Amino acid sequence: MTLPLLLDDALETTDSGFVLRLSLPWIRSMPLAAVTHLEVRVDGSSIPVRAAIDGRRIAPGSLTREPGWWFIQDRLELHCAQVLPPGEHDVAVSMRLHVPYLPAGPDAPLVLRFHDERPLTPVAPHTPVAPHTPGAPHTPGAPHSADAGTGTDPREAAGAAVTERTIDPPSDPEDWMLSASAFNWTREVIGTARSAADIAIGIVADDIAPAIEIEPGQMWRSFPEPSTADVDAFRTRLAAAGGRVTIVGASLDDWASPSRRRTEQERFAFLAPQLRAAARLGARGVRVPFGQAGRDLLRLVQPVLNEFDIVLYEEIQGPQSLDAPDTAANLTLLHDLDDPHLRVLIDISMLMPSLPPSYLDALRRAGVDAALTTRLEQEWQSSETQSAVRDALRGGQVPAAAHMLFMNLLVRFGRSQIADLEPLLPLTGAVHLKFWDLDDDDDRVSGPIRDIGAALRRSGFTGSLTSEWGGHEWLEADAATMTRSHLALARRALSDHAQPSPL
Repeated sequence: MTLPLLLDDALETTDSGFVLRLSLPWIRSMPLAAVTHLEVRVDGSSIPVRAAIDGRRIAPGSLTREPGWWFIQDRLELHCAQVLPPGEHDVAVSMRLHVPYLPAGPDAPLVLRFHDERPLTPVAPHTPVAPHTPGAPHTPGAPHSADAGTGTDPREAAGAAVTERTIDPPSDPEDWMLSASAFNWTREVIGTARSAADIAIGIVADDIAPAIEIEPGQMWRSFPEPSTADVDAFRTRLAAAGGRVTIVGASLDDWASPSRRRTEQERFAFLAPQLRAAARLGARGVRVPFGQAGRDLLRLVQPVLNEFDIVLYEEIQGPQSLDAPDTAANLTLLHDLDDPHLRVLIDISMLMPSLPPSYLDALRRAGVDAALTTRLEQEWQSSETQSAVRDALRGGQVPAAAHMLFMNLLVRFGRSQIADLEPLLPLTGAVHLKFWDLDDDDDRVSGPIRDIGAALRRSGFTGSLTSEWGGHEWLEADAATMTRSHLALARRALSDHAQPSPL
């Protein structure tokens, strides 16, 4: 991602030196142990710093031994006993992030490198939106204090805490309910001017959409075990605004640390509290990546899904293809299990006739080779273009500043056609209407929506359709404006369902 490490107020002066307050440059909260190789330079010189964790000062290299979490709306404070002269300073930060839910192979999580640098003028000490220092220890499977007495079994009687679920729209596309994902507001969440809960409730209160998807890893500091108090307070406020939650974006962290993979029981213990939170919210279900759970975990989860009457949606997206052996095998598994509480969520990032112009502009600004960028613009669907993308990465031809942006070509953008998705339709219970920008030349935005709408109508679809904006990674635009405009475009495209758009 190209989300920032350094915001405008990152540099603060103190009586004995300075504090650098880092934003988490990711889309959800992360374990502190996932942060490695943290380095700071000020005015070109390497600076020794200590990280403030729950009242302690530790060396950045010791973060890998910390049990706590870095909540997405908290700042990681780096303290330095060096007084800076007044005025502007060039500040640079580098770090690596081990992403515990994304694999880099069978034995390790994906490791991403981040670098951010900018001129900063020191500001007065800052009061965050919810004062807190990252790192409150929490081990998945252990109850929060707010849940004292409730136990850790997600099947514990939810009773009246599980609200009525009436979110399935009719099967007539003209009456389908469109929802909005709180994920669209990721940049604002990181900015901390408002709490994540206030932002999510504002989607409904501001009449953008009557139903929302939420991300527990953005919403609550109690993630990955959302506390009963957090969940109930949000549910009450959202209902008062006239809104509801459709799907909860769960996380399944396969790695307990950068070097240790979780057992199946540990994976279940990590996911189960998120299932309980979804049930308390009255959500239809939770979503996880397609194929990540696997047969053994699905069998562990099935009794919970049936008891709570919630759905586990496996989200297929971007370059994933049913031609891939693992993908095809997982689809066969879902058919074999034959459980209405296990369904597919299709993200239409699989259907990209061309790349977003705003993304191509970002590549150019980042210094990606002009010939390759032109090829991406004109020949995105070509398999030879995909080979050129991989060759550029392997050959070191992608500037360091563009690495994270460039990874979208491999992990987020797809080249499937609507006909390729037909085998998924009988199991499809939800759709993400993914968009990156609103440039609809040649129907690059509306065409895939029309195609999926026509296919869903043929299959008798009755699930939810959600506007999800992925372009906030490189496009600094107002999330509310983007989402409103996209929902209006989607309504028009879905009403034009007589024929799919031309390929």
